[in-house]
Amino acid sequence: MRNLSVIYKVLGWAFRPIRENFVFFVCMYALGFLCTQLQITLHLAGAKPYELSAPELFFDLYILCFLLMWIPEKVRRWLRWVVAIVLYAIALVDMFCYVRFESTLTPTMLMLAQETDGRETSEFFRSYVGWNLLTTKVGWVVLILVIHIVWSLLVCHLRKRVEVNKTVLSKCFALLGVLTLVTFVWSAIEVWPNKASTLRLFSHDTIGEVEHDLTRRDAATLYLPVWRLAFSVYANHLAGKQLSQVLEHSEQIQVDSCTFRTPNIVLIIGESYNKYHSQLYGYDKPTSPRQLQRAQDSTLVVFDDVVACWNLTSYAFKNFLSLHALGDEGDWCDAPLFPEVFRKAGYKVTFLTNQFMSKPAEKVYDFSGGFFLNSPDLSARMFDERNQCLFRYDEGLLTLHPQPSTLNPQPSTLTIYHLMGQHVDYVARFPKQRRKFTPADYDRPDLDGAQLACLADYDNATAYNDSVVDAIVRRYEQQDAVVIYMPDHGEECFNPPMKFHGRLHSAKIDRRLAREEFEIPFWIWCSPKNRELHPDIYESVKAARKRPFMTDNLPHLLFSLAGIHTKDYRPDYDLLSPKYNNKRPRLLKNQTDYDKL
Repeated sequence: MRNLSVIYKVLGWAFRPIRENFVFFVCMYALGFLCTQLQITLHLAGAKPYELSAPELFFDLYILCFLLMWIPEKVRRWLRWVVAIVLYAIALVDMFCYVRFESTLTPTMLMLAQETDGRETSEFFRSYVGWNLLTTKVGWVVLILVIHIVWSLLVCHLRKRVEVNKTVLSKCFALLGVLTLVTFVWSAIEVWPNKASTLRLFSHDTIGEVEHDLTRRDAATLYLPVWRLAFSVYANHLAGKQLSQVLEHSEQIQVDSCTFRTPNIVLIIGESYNKYHSQLYGYDKPTSPRQLQRAQDSTLVVFDDVVACWNLTSYAFKNFLSLHALGDEGDWCDAPLFPEVFRKAGYKVTFLTNQFMSKPAEKVYDFSGGFFLNSPDLSARMFDERNQCLFRYDEGLLTLHPQPSTLNPQPSTLTIYHLMGQHVDYVARFPKQRRKFTPADYDRPDLDGAQLACLADYDNATAYNDSVVDAIVRRYEQQDAVVIYMPDHGEECFNPPMKFHGRLHSAKIDRRLAREEFEIPFWIWCSPKNRELHPDIYESVKAARKRPFMTDNLPHLLFSLAGIHTKDYRPDYDLLSPKYNNKRPRLLKNQTDYDKL
């Protein structure tokens, strides 16, 4: 009997972490499971709750209760409530964000909260918080909290009055211990890949590395509000470090002189543009007739050999805005950003973006690309003007910026347009009445109906982009101006032999992938007045059109056009300079030499 008692005790030990924290375990499990089932990705067809939420929740809570078990009961009783209150508070905030903003906790949401002052906080609560929240999904969290409190009080009251047969109880605990051990081992095996991915996610040194990690097929699923909050804090910490570095280097900007060689410089940044879907590069569909006409008129100079430095928008932006070049020592944040140099030189700098603007529901990709552009301090240093709203279609940006006047002299200007272009999903990038291509226009028996429709939508978005870009160029036809067009990166879009669209972020860069995702259209247009007043600029542009170029050296080209003299200018990085280095390695993603593929 004594040996049997020992066996029961040993077997029951596996159940002890749950037994000694039973109410806490059950209520926290109910809370976590409720969040995983109610908070699914909105507006995504076929979205389902995280399939391993049940075993992973058991695994996490068992570990937590196992740690609590070793704390003395008097302390544990209070510590459990502290932990519970924290978890309920996080769940309430997370569910509130889901109900009000259609998004769970994000790094941007946390950043916006940190930037909110007392008056804005008061207005926020008056606008969004009321008793009617209890009738939403937030009410379910409150209900579990109430049940937890009442149940805990009843347990405390009944524990002193109820007597239980210890032998029977020992046998029950032994059986529950076996079930608990089996469930824990099974859960650990099931969820370990996600735990390994989560550990990897929280081990990076930069927010860019975090973003790149999340593009992997085995990316971590942050299935609980507490994990999402932890990630948001972590992401903001990494972003803050890089922002501090950029601000530190901005203090060191020194402009020796500026000739304002080109009074109006316009940089149009497209999005996800496959070079081989442009008529400028031989595509057989009329996707860019306006640009083609300008090229045929010899006013628009098409460059043959230009590659993006990254196939991720955020990385591309950081690297072509920064004076740091891939292959140099350090990172993008170890150098100033060229818009601030232009401002210090005396240019009026305007940034019109249809993508980078802080909004609660934005994904980490936009956060990674826009955290420094949306920093109030750094944004004020870089831009005289920038938009405060986004548009469904890119032509909306044109309503924000006045037509340049030929009557009233304006200060020299640098205007940066950042379009949504052909960003996924393609059908949302152009008005329905502007549809030009249908699946019937393609002789591609290797593609199914859905793929043909996607291909047609991509070309429709490309054709619409052509009209928006041309409208921007037309604004400067009477000005002394130079317009540069380049997308941030390319895009896969069913070019044979692939039956795929999007980007393969984590794949090894081979020749085919480089062709589709890194080779980009790039052109420079000089206005009639600019060609007349500065024929040397136009001649240097034509002379450079076959030179190899990577977009991380863009700032030095712009400095040349503006006539900005600064210690940071590198003529060997300037595409238009006779001293340009044609042999410089073009390191895609800072790892693969494009010219050796």
